[in-house]
Amino acid sequence: MKKIIVFLALFAVPALFSQPQQQIKPVRLEKLSDNLYQVMDGRGAQGGVYVGADAVLLIDSKMDSLSVMQELEALRAITDKPVRYAVNTHADGDHVRGNRFQPGGTVFISHENCRREMLLPGRNGGPSEFSTPGMLRFLPSITFSEKMDVYIGAKRIELRHFGTAHTTGDAVVYFPEEKTAFVGDMIFLSRPPLIHAFKGGNSFGAVKAIEKMLETLDAERFCSGHSDIAGRDGVTTYVAGLKDRQEKIRGLMKKSRTLDEIKKAFAGNESALVEIIFNEIKSGQ
Repeated sequence: MKKIIVFLALFAVPALFSQPQQQIKPVRLEKLSDNLYQVMDGRGAQGGVYVGADAVLLIDSKMDSLSVMQELEALRAITDKPVRYAVNTHADGDHVRGNRFQPGGTVFISHENCRREMLLPGRNGGPSEFSTPGMLRFLPSITFSEKMDVYIGAKRIELRHFGTAHTTGDAVVYFPEEKTAFVGDMIFLSRPPLIHAFKGGNSFGAVKAIEKMLETLDAERFCSGHSDIAGRDGVTTYVAGLKDRQEKIRGLMKKSRTLDEIKKAFAGNESALVEIIFNEIKSGQ
């Protein structure tokens, strides 16, 4: 399918960023079908936009006011429909911090565990930024446990939870007509898998959840927060690689290798994942 790119060039304010602004490309919308787009670049994870008959649904919220402003300006270039819904695929800051900058009246939706995790203390032990009274309105006000449908006009959009994976609250946003699924951080194609154990994420759960997703959905395209669009083969290969790591670590543990020794058998950028899988196996996975 030929992709049509909608670009937005805005002047940036370097003071808003901790790195030089020229390294951050302005937000652009990548067209996937007549009304479905992937949100690229800016600060924060990749997300999505569906332009319906009478409203717009966003998938994830970018990370700061400038990136949200750029996304909304890009939207205004293609539609005058209002933003009505924003689905948070999980609780990571690069997917949810922009909630506070979305248009007034936006209804935030997530898996029930995502909302809970947005209120958890940070890894440094500090309180969640969403726990203050002024921020509570930017938490999801509608949550689901396993499955929920959202209708925009006659369009049905499926929200699914297939189990613990990257976190305990990962949501998949599926467009059946386009056979396209937005999966947040459930898959990473350009780096090792990322499992947030501090949010209850689990690598063995991720394998089960992704395999269940493939069995359940007739999707052909999988859009994620930090990778190129994947087909079914790409997702299957990703799962196979995660399984291979798990079995290799299990085998080395059976040989009484220490965690430090096992880490040396993997690439340096896989150290965190190795430790998570090691601890999962040690605890009885």
